Amino acid sequence: MKIMTKLMVALALIVLVAACKDRDAEKKIAELESRLAQMEAKNQAPTTPAQTPQPTPQPETKPEGPLPVLSFETTAHDFGTINEGQKVVHTYKFKNTGEAPLIIQSAQPSCGCTVPDWTKEPIPVGGTGFVKAEFDSNGKPGVNNKTITVTANTWPKTTQLNFKAMVVGKATGDNGPVKQ
Repeated sequence: MKIMTKLMVALALIVLVAACKDRDAEKKIAELESRLAQMEAKNQAPTTPAQTPQPTPQPETKPEGPLPVLSFETTAHDFGTINEGQKVVHTYKFKNTGEAPLIIQSAQPSCGCTVPDWTKEPIPVGGTGFVKAEFDSNGKPGVNNKTITVTANTWPKTTQLNFKAMVVGKATGDNGPVKQ
């Protein structure tokens, strides 16, 4: 029995030692493979995909043929002094003074406090249309200068509309930062 137990312990030790050597060997093999991969990478061209040069943005050129012309009565508006929380609206009126029907693709405000609306159907030559700006002054005490960028089938493609408002704060009469 004692011999059998000793034999089992010896066998277990041999298996354990062999297993440890296998782990050490696996570590060494992994290190060597890593070094080999690094050396191969140095001797070869980079395996990363070639960078495609980004094209330099070319300025847009004026389209050929007759174009519409967006002629606003005015592109700026002053709401004056308003109370915080007040919603004010201004309608910018325009005429198509060009030689083709005018189509407004979008009217993008400079911030979420402004909601634009505009003439959605094509405006014939000599026809009129509008871009409306609704400004919500809630949370906007002080001087506010906002823009709406109108994109249309004109040249240039965009037109800037501007408005300003002096918003008097709700509770404190705060007019925003005051220069002294």
